Amino acid sequence: MQAEEVKRIVESQIQDSEVVTAGEGCNFEVTVISPAFTGLSPVKKQQMVYGCLNEQIASGAIHALTIKTYTPEQWAALN
Repeated sequence: MQAEEVKRIVESQIQDSEVVTAGEGCNFEVTVISPAFTGLSPVKKQQMVYGCLNEQIASGAIHALTIKTYTPEQWAALN
């Protein structure tokens, strides 16, 4: 699996998201920025991202996944 494929999957399932991916093979790090995260707990945000990739995790295509999630406002404050 390629990082670009992970990016495409998440962006297609989380509305108005911007996804930055790194990694290769079966180990990936994803940073997801989306207004859909507004008001959600950190756990709920991560669950949304895991939900997008459950099939790939279950099949072993993704073995390790590090997730960082931000609202657009949080992302702007960091940068």
